[in-house]
Amino acid sequence: MTTRSAPDRLLSVLSAFDHEHSALSLTDISRRAGLSLTTAHRLVGALTEWGALERDESGVYHVGLRLWEVAALAPRGLALRQVALPYLEDLYEATHENVQLAVRDGAEVVYIEWLSGRSAVGVHIRVGARWPLHATGVGLVLLAHSDPEYQEEYCSGPLASFTPYTVTDPVRLRRVLAEVRRTGVAVSSRQVTDDALSVAAPVRGAGGAVVAAVSVVVPQVDAQVPVLIPAVRLAARGISRALGWQPVAPRDTPR
Repeated sequence: MTTRSAPDRLLSVLSAFDHEHSALSLTDISRRAGLSLTTAHRLVGALTEWGALERDESGVYHVGLRLWEVAALAPRGLALRQVALPYLEDLYEATHENVQLAVRDGAEVVYIEWLSGRSAVGVHIRVGARWPLHATGVGLVLLAHSDPEYQEEYCSGPLASFTPYTVTDPVRLRRVLAEVRRTGVAVSSRQVTDDALSVAAPVRGAGGAVVAAVSVVVPQVDAQVPVLIPAVRLAARGISRALGWQPVAPRDTPR
């Protein structure tokens, strides 16, 4: 039996928390982390003393503010959100629909900002939520602009299905990614829920690499894609410029 290292055990305690399990007892943490109660008690105590965890009056543990302070230093987290927020707000005011900002983490897209109105179509999204890359507009953008080797690896792997419209055929997914690169936008229709459509565009960093994606999600039944595409592109372009990206000027045609 392989002995787990101290960092691995410590991280397993933090990994016990997620959106569905944001408040845990010591017994819950022990079980979800795969640790003995004694070990969990020792590690939880150390994390609570440092501020990574907080214990409420009922004895239940929550993620502490100290972790938020550290996470805010991530260049793809709070810093990116702060730069992007004015452009996301403009996109929301233009559409009054769900507006999202996301980054790639391995084979998943992670949502780092989300604006929504009361009348916007319902989505299974919140800040911190994760979805497979191929099933969302922002994910398709991020996958299309990842390394070709990684794209091939992803397309060759199992592709989860959420609705009858989710793209799960590798050949078709490769064609979709090529179209995203050609047009500069991704249109994902009914892939996660059968009533929503998203339009997404890439956000580029100072060096030109795609570092994030922005999207708007609207009801599929009356989606006006030709109208949404320029608005999403404008928002993505604004964020990119704020991050230091400068588009390459077209060269003059030789005469």
